[in-house]
Amino acid sequence: MMHQTANPPKPSKSEDLKEADPTLAGTIASTLSDPGLDRFSADDTYFLKFHGIYQQDDRDRRKFAKEFMFMVRCRIPGGVLTPDQYLACDDLATRYGNATLRVTSRQGLQFHGVVKNGLGTLVKSIDQALLTTLAACGDVCRNVMSPAAPPQDALGIEVRADARAVADAVAPRTTAYHSIWVEGVPLKLNVDSDSPPVDPLYGTTYLPRKFKLAFAIPPRNDTDVLTNCCGFIAIANRSGALSGYVLTAGGGMGRSHANAATFPRLADAIGFLPRERVVEVAKGMIEMHRDFGDRANRKHARLKYVLADHGPVWFRSELEQRIGFPLTPAPPFAFTATGDPLDWHVQTDGRWFLGLFVETGRIRDVDGARLKTALREVVARYRPEIRLTPGQNVVLAGIEPALKDRIGECFAAHGIEIGRQGTEIQRGSMACPALPTCGLAVAESERFLPTLVRRIEDALRELGVPGQEILIRMTGCPNGCARPYTAEIGFVGRSLGLYEIWLGGNDAGTRLNRLYQDDVRDTDIVETLRPLLARYAAERAVGERFGDWCARSVWVH
Repeated sequence: MMHQTANPPKPSKSEDLKEADPTLAGTIASTLSDPGLDRFSADDTYFLKFHGIYQQDDRDRRKFAKEFMFMVRCRIPGGVLTPDQYLACDDLATRYGNATLRVTSRQGLQFHGVVKNGLGTLVKSIDQALLTTLAACGDVCRNVMSPAAPPQDALGIEVRADARAVADAVAPRTTAYHSIWVEGVPLKLNVDSDSPPVDPLYGTTYLPRKFKLAFAIPPRNDTDVLTNCCGFIAIANRSGALSGYVLTAGGGMGRSHANAATFPRLADAIGFLPRERVVEVAKGMIEMHRDFGDRANRKHARLKYVLADHGPVWFRSELEQRIGFPLTPAPPFAFTATGDPLDWHVQTDGRWFLGLFVETGRIRDVDGARLKTALREVVARYRPEIRLTPGQNVVLAGIEPALKDRIGECFAAHGIEIGRQGTEIQRGSMACPALPTCGLAVAESERFLPTLVRRIEDALRELGVPGQEILIRMTGCPNGCARPYTAEIGFVGRSLGLYEIWLGGNDAGTRLNRLYQDDVRDTDIVETLRPLLARYAAERAVGERFGDWCARSVWVH
């Protein structure tokens, strides 16, 4: 445990809430069963996050009245869904949400626009589909990520199996979730016990804040592993089999405006571990955050600040004491790209997988492109496995060669042309939901980025460099859910219609960008970038990406 000072700082209110009710039940069950209430109390909105639920309201309509609604997020390790699970989610989104599904940047699915009288039935139905929302949010280990494309060899199969084992091992054990959402009754504790049960990993107060964990297989970094609190980077031996993992620690994207003590950070390589120790090391990493994270200041409560404050040498020593064995020096590894494999690709077993571009992660039907309907028809008829990607896209896997053309025709009938899915910039773009529902958003993101991308493409075309691939990511606040701080161009909302511009990340996800200009009006973004894009067109080396050119050519302050 962390050494306690004589006068430790007072814990935050969140810590008091968890200590007072480590079951995480609050009064959720009673409010859920009261038809006269359209919202939960402030305390219960905090507990709801552990259950994968955010209470929100439509901010477009606040001038009329607050219309409360809920975002419900599924925790889906590695983003893998069976056909029946996907079809259940599609149906539930139409019946209880706003008829869209949103792929998250952590391989989950979100339901938006859920009202309280449908909330209980929705979550219970998710459970009946053998999925869960527990620990999709809250001060726990969030959804464990792993590479989304079908494994091309035994190493890939082993890595995905390890990711699933870790996800199962670090899930919280509270029985309140099943009691409230499945049985529909308040949690009943053992009357003979003097205190409620304590989670064996998280304890009574869980973690100081969220904890993010991901696996990656070089050379592809599709999980943006270095932006996670904890990363496991697969290392193969000479025969190509999995020998173990490089452990990384201390990545994270979130920051706060006008607070220099908060910052994005890439993880440090801590050491190497054999494959058979991966679950215990994952638990040890969570214990490190549990015991050394800041419980007084939630803005300083991520694991990255433990690394920043104490350094990787100290961290490794403390971790080794917990896991009971030494880590060996980390072998070298290299990443080359972060993007998703879109369009058709052959698997090593002779079957095919199809990568589908989902603009800003929103699976929906719009004029000319009925993606939600097309996906439902293809999954129902041809039964592929579904994989959600960290880039907010969808992969359909295990497709027999004889079905390839039929599936392509089905998508084409709904306006989705395989092989012509978005432009180069669109395919690499990401946005968080932001307005009108996210309570943290101060600016637009999902609703604005597609238009902005088209304007940037127009500018590049005018400058004589069309078809460039540039990783562009936007968030409506500085918390960084769409990972804007590793993008070649990152846009971060400052206030309504006002953004920061960050430049110089790379395609491999191994370099942070830096602030170029703040307080840029949405209408002025393209003109602010135009001189840089013109210089890039004139000065770039053959094959040089925009982010790499910025890193060597632009004075960033």
